[in-house]
Amino acid sequence: MAQEKPASIVPLLSRALHRIRSTPPRIIASPPTQPRRAAVALIIRVVPSHSAPAPSSPTTPLSLSEFFEQEWVNDPDARPEILFLHRHNASADEVSLAQPRSRSTQDSHVAFPGGRTEPDDEGGLYTAMRQTWDEIGIDLAERQYTCIGQLDDREITTSLGKRLLMILSPFVFLQVTPDAPLPDPIDSTSLHWTPLTSLVLPATPSCWSTVTVDAASRLAPKHNSALRLLIRLLIGTMEFPAILLDTSSCTPPLANTKSQSTLEKGVPVRPPQSLKLWGLSLGMTLDLMSYMIFSTPNSRFTTPENVDSTPFLGSMQLPYQAEFETMRVDVVAPSLASVFPRFSYPDVNFWIWYVFLLSSGSFFYEYI
Repeated sequence: MAQEKPASIVPLLSRALHRIRSTPPRIIASPPTQPRRAAVALIIRVVPSHSAPAPSSPTTPLSLSEFFEQEWVNDPDARPEILFLHRHNASADEVSLAQPRSRSTQDSHVAFPGGRTEPDDEGGLYTAMRQTWDEIGIDLAERQYTCIGQLDDREITTSLGKRLLMILSPFVFLQVTPDAPLPDPIDSTSLHWTPLTSLVLPATPSCWSTVTVDAASRLAPKHNSALRLLIRLLIGTMEFPAILLDTSSCTPPLANTKSQSTLEKGVPVRPPQSLKLWGLSLGMTLDLMSYMIFSTPNSRFTTPENVDSTPFLGSMQLPYQAEFETMRVDVVAPSLASVFPRFSYPDVNFWIWYVFLLSSGSFFYEYI
């Protein structure tokens, strides 16, 4: 008996991108005390089926609706992908932009291209496009790409929200042609085109993992060794949820030819054993995925035309939700999945969740 092919997510991707384009994002103004901002680019493409004739590039720019009406885009074997990158020797700024450092040196973390806004930048969109060109050699201003819109701004904080570091603006781009010039990533950076099906489809459910972070590194100043030791003894470590990306399903990673064997300083580059999507990158990915989801019947956002739930809901639930089985990504902010860690001491977990429920009880009672 022939194995049934998984459903195509192209209709859901079309729905998500149309919703992003028509939905105004939440914009956070930088406070006078912390004007630093940054921007990243979430780049999506649809890879044509290898068994079908090669499609030709359009001679005139297509609208978003026209793009998704093309035959090659709707081919059952066409593969929508999202671009992640892995920085083999991330700088301090790049680490703070993505997520805090984990305790394990074996973890290979992925992120989106982007970086800090410079004084001469014309805005967040310009920053995302400039940083993408500088870091991976993709010119998002070329005709092969179009900007879909912006996801909600995010506050990057330290010490569990105690101090604001910068405001992050994520922008979504779509490759609107079947092919595009090859990227040219800088040394020590590799690119990983990951199928969206590996993140969405129930047939290939996401493999959840964790990233362990020393709690003292988030809650105590670096120079105060005694306080760091005390916090480490009282609280222990924090485990952040992470999606373990299936590298076997990824398009073979692209890297600068110089960095495939050595870094600039002669340090060997080891191919990552596993790629983990977590922190802010996970939150932004879940934000994107949440636009694919139809409202559930028990949601106050349900309308007659979307009462039928999508079959993809089964694999798109928040991690660590044993206490809240009815919480779904379309009801609860996706960023909760990446913001709230699990602590190594059970009693700490209890009090953290208890305080959270007290502070936001009205939110849950309204939406659950």
